[in-house]
Order: sequence, then structure tokens, then C-alpha cells
Amino acid sequence: MEIVKNNIVSILTGGVVVAVLVWGYIRSRPYGKLGLLSWLQSLALAAPWVTFFVSIALGIYPNGVFILASIVASIVAYILLGRSLRQLARDEDERAKLEARLAARSPDASTSEAPGSPNESKIPNANLRDGLSRATGMPTARPQPDIGMSAEDLEAVRSIFGIDTFFATETIPYQSGAIFRGNLRGEPEPTYQSLESKIAAATDNRYRAFLIPNRDGKPVVVVLPTADDPKPLNVSQKLLALVLFAATIVTTAIASGLFLSFDLFAQPERWREVVPLAAGIWAIAGTHEIGHLVAARKHGVSLSWPFFLPAWQIGTFGSIVRFQSILPNRTALFDIAAAGPLASVAVSLGMMLLGFSLSNDASLFQIPTDFFRGSILVASLAKLAIGDKLASTLVSVHPLVLLGWLGLVINALNLLPAGQLDGGRIMQAIYGRRVAGVATILSLLFLGLATLVNPLALYWAILILVAQRDLERPSANELAEPDDARAIVALLGFLLVILTLIPLTPSLAARWGIGSAAIVFGG
Repeated sequence: MEIVKNNIVSILTGGVVVAVLVWGYIRSRPYGKLGLLSWLQSLALAAPWVTFFVSIALGIYPNGVFILASIVASIVAYILLGRSLRQLARDEDERAKLEARLAARSPDASTSEAPGSPNESKIPNANLRDGLSRATGMPTARPQPDIGMSAEDLEAVRSIFGIDTFFATETIPYQSGAIFRGNLRGEPEPTYQSLESKIAAATDNRYRAFLIPNRDGKPVVVVLPTADDPKPLNVSQKLLALVLFAATIVTTAIASGLFLSFDLFAQPERWREVVPLAAGIWAIAGTHEIGHLVAARKHGVSLSWPFFLPAWQIGTFGSIVRFQSILPNRTALFDIAAAGPLASVAVSLGMMLLGFSLSNDASLFQIPTDFFRGSILVASLAKLAIGDKLASTLVSVHPLVLLGWLGLVINALNLLPAGQLDGGRIMQAIYGRRVAGVATILSLLFLGLATLVNPLALYWAILILVAQRDLERPSANELAEPDDARAIVALLGFLLVILTLIPLTPSLAARWGIGSAAIVFGG
């Protein structure tokens, strides 16, 4: 039955991956060569993972050299395709062709988003996120007749600029709004607040301002209609969220049964036994979501329903949450992204420490002490809490120890600095979009190497590539940076990732007296 279940999961996952790639190709076609190259970049990143997953499903187990070579080849292909994409974007004929295609499309179709690279630079508007802006980092100018702003609105917006806030030197009409280049004459935050309130008053709240840097780091003001703000979830999206929630309830129950050494599918009458462990997993996941929600309300940001991610092995990978309103600044992005994992890590650490204090020879779980070598952080806490017991072959621990460990792993994975994961959003908030794009690629490389030790890394890498690889849309004020205290918290969060996911070295494990001479990596 286990083999059948694994085959079904493999087939379904493989089908989803193939469907997403085909869907990306279909969406890229209207953008011509630019869209095709962007899609090929996505394919280059996904190829090693898809190949590995399909091989495993067919019973073929690639060795580490093949996996590493595939990852390196995919990164080289990604870089080469990126160069070709940038060169093509500078070609005037190709730009004209793309403009003609976009102009010929309906208003609804023009809001589609072409696939792009993880380190793309996006203007915060669905209409602006086309293949050309992704390739060049700057929106594409359109002739004056194509502008969506009326002459009256455009003149009203121009009139609010001045030498005390932002001195506009150039106006670039673009689709449903306009871009104003010029010189910033004050501090970013008070300047933005002044511009935003004046533009809202001058246009009767039909337009809003974004203060962002261009590729050269110089500030520009982008004015876009409020009608293009993020939209709430539609009915089908809410139904998907409910389905994933129900599926996660099932997988947390199944994972709890596996922790108790029985298959809930084969013995459904034992469902009561899994309730305490499943409730512990949900306490960790629920705290994470509450942290996000509290921070979002503090900054006046609306969040979507969480899309929980079911996982057979550990119950859940957490959830995906989208922003349903414009973020005011990068500080808000940091606070919302960090609040979830910080709250959940605090609960996880509390569970683990309480579990160690409750552990005795009659505790429910007996695990190999070598297992503690799979995490520097967990090994350190275990050494402090139970000391000499780690020198034996097995150690008895309370269930809270495993729940706390599981919570640390889930949050560490979410804190990886990649795409729209919490860690990716934190990286973008502190260091900017360009650094966050590079960090996304490095995180995928790390997961590729981790696949050699733990197969969970493969599923997480596929998840990032399929659903989370894009950076978060820019905030309304991208120029104002978070303070130093938040930068320190970010560094501590990334240190937590390293300490949680990286195993002890053999020499350090021997010095601490943890386990036998044989090394078993886990966690």
C-alpha cells in the first residue's frame, strides 16, 4: 500500500510540474522571443529538479555527481539565457514588435504576467509586468496617445511636484499611468507621504504614487491607477485554499501516525492517538499565521487566506500568503515577513525545551542519538538539556521534543532567502531586490546540494520554482530602508537557518560526545 501511495504522489506531483511548465509556455507566447527566453530561463532552473524527480519515480537513482553537474549546467544556462534576454530587450525592432503585440491585446489580457527570472525588477502594477520591463528593469515608454491618464489628471499630477519634494525633469507616459524622473529633494519617507497625499487629492484617489529606484539607483516616481491594486481572492482561489487546508489536516494526521510508528491509512481506528501530535503541528503552523496577521494589521496591510502546503513526511511545509494591498514601505514588508517565523520559532523552542525537561526513561519516543547530529542548533540544545545521555545509542524523549524540532525545520525552510518565502521577503526588505534575486539562486543551489542528504530538499526546491520564485512586488516607498535593529534580526534569522539545517561536523560531534562513531544525518 505504501508503494501505491508513493507512486500516486509521484505521478500527481510530476503532472503538476509538467502542467505548470506548459502553462508558463502558453503565457509566454504573446510576448514573442522575449517571452520565450523568459520561459526557457524558468525551464533551465526547473530542469534538474524535474529530471531528478522523474528518475526517482521510475526507480532510477542518480548519483551525487550527476545531480551536482545538472545543477551547475542549469545555472550556466540560466545566466546565458539572461544575457540573451537583455540583449534582445535592447533591440529596437524587437521592442517595437512587443509594443505592437501588447497594444493589440485586450485590456484584460494585457495584465497577464510573462514568466521571468527570480532577480527581475518589477514595477508594482500588473499592467507593467510584461516581458520587456522584466528584461530591462525599467518600464517601456509608450507614445502619448496610448497613455491611460487623461490630460487633466496628468497635468494635475505634474503640478504637485516642486523643489521641496521631488523635482520632476522628465515625464514618460506608460499604459495606464506615468513615470516621472527627477531629483529627490528630501528624506524618502516624508517626501513620499507628501507626494502620495497630494496625488490622491489631485486625482480624487484614482491614482497612487510609488517612489522607487531605477536600475541606476536614482529615484523615480511611478503614478498608477488605484484600480490596478492587488485584488482579493476570487471564489475559485478560496476554494483551493479550503481544499489545501483539508488536505493538510489529513497529512498532519498521517505524519503523526508515522511518528507513532503506524499507518493511519491501514489503521484508521487509531485516529484518536494522532490528535495530540497533529494539534502540536497545527499550533506551530497557526502561530506562524497569527504572527503574519498581527503585523499586517499593524501596518494596515490586507493578507489573503493562507494556502497551506500539505506534506506526507512532516505534515505541512507551512503556507503561502499573498498581499492583498500595497505595502507602504520595506519596513512593513520586513515586519510582516519576520513576524510569522519569529512567533513560530519561539513556540517551537519552548516546546523543545519543555519536552527535554519532561523527558525520562519512560518517555514515548526512543530515537538514535546519532539523529541529533543532523542539526547544530538541536544538538546544542540537547547537549545543554540532557547532557551525558547523548553518549548512549538511544535516548528517550518527550513528544514535545520532536514537535519543537519539526517546528524549527519548517520555519528554517520558510526563512530561506528565496523568492516570496518569508526569508526572501526579509532579504528583499533589508538588502533590496537585486541582492534578493542573487540570494534566490544561491538558495536553490543549497537545496540542490541538500538533496544529497535529505530528499525533503527536493520537494522544497520544486515548490519554490513552481510557486514562490518571483520576488515580492515593490512597496509604495522602496527608497526608505528598515533600521539597523531589523537588519540585526534578519541576520539572526538567517543564522537560525544555518544552525537548524546544517549538521554537526564529525569532530565536533565526537568532542561533544553525541552518538556513536557512525554518522547519520537527519533532521
